[in-house]
Amino acid sequence: MTAIATTDLAKHYAEVRALDGVTLSLEEHRIHGLLGRNGAGKTTLMKLLTGQVFATSGEMRVLGADPVENVEVLSRTAFIQESQKYPDTFRPVDVLRIAAGAYPHWDQALADRLVERFALPEKRRIKKLSRGQLSAIGIVVGLASRAPLTFFDEPYLGLDAVARRMFYDELLADFSEHPRTIVLSTHHIDEVANLLEHVVILDRGRVLLDADTDELQGAALTVSGRTADVDAFLAGRDPLERTTLGSLATATIAAADGDEQAARDAGLDIAPVSLQALFVHLTTADASATDPATAVAHA
Repeated sequence: MTAIATTDLAKHYAEVRALDGVTLSLEEHRIHGLLGRNGAGKTTLMKLLTGQVFATSGEMRVLGADPVENVEVLSRTAFIQESQKYPDTFRPVDVLRIAAGAYPHWDQALADRLVERFALPEKRRIKKLSRGQLSAIGIVVGLASRAPLTFFDEPYLGLDAVARRMFYDELLADFSEHPRTIVLSTHHIDEVANLLEHVVILDRGRVLLDADTDELQGAALTVSGRTADVDAFLAGRDPLERTTLGSLATATIAAADGDEQAARDAGLDIAPVSLQALFVHLTTADASATDPATAVAHA
């Protein structure tokens, strides 16, 4: 079943095209990565899908219906954003009490355990919390809500690497026991790569890449060795990146059938390209190549 479907979805602000013709279909009960550089349109897309802003044009279906002013859809959706604001007089316990009444699938036992694990001071005023503690509130709400559709928009700003790992572990463990659709927007791509089943990359408001992570594993290849050997191997190929250090060179190419064996035959070392490296290659391509299909072809 499809959890999210959009067709030519667009959102324009004056002369800014925050989203420009986005067409997507995200299956339910999967963890989807929504990636893109700052200003790519990620938060705008999530706000559209959660009924917080209105589209300029196009269509969208969330959990089978239009989410705009749709209480039934929105009650089954959680949107955890890094810029979430709370009244200064609130305490974490107040936020969690409201969330418990807002989400039909709320799990109080899970919320209590997460509060303890993240050492969240439940009765301290919001205005006195650190950035990491504010992020912990969102993580507790997002996981304990057990909403059929949950958006996490950079939910862990201010958390150290250990706390972020705790979040990933808790997310995966609870998802395994209680499958639902999760859309995770993040800049820590390599940290979450093993969680993601499907990836969407936005660039300048358009879809640059839309693929399952299994498909991306062999999309690109890095080869390294003596400069002359690398250059001979690259003959007739258009590398995504090439660097030289002394007498050695490294190059990344869009992989085709036979490339891996050809590199070995040429005496080169080979390595797969990480999701983050692929993301960097795609989103730093020549800005003149405005057609997303051009970038996708490299993947």
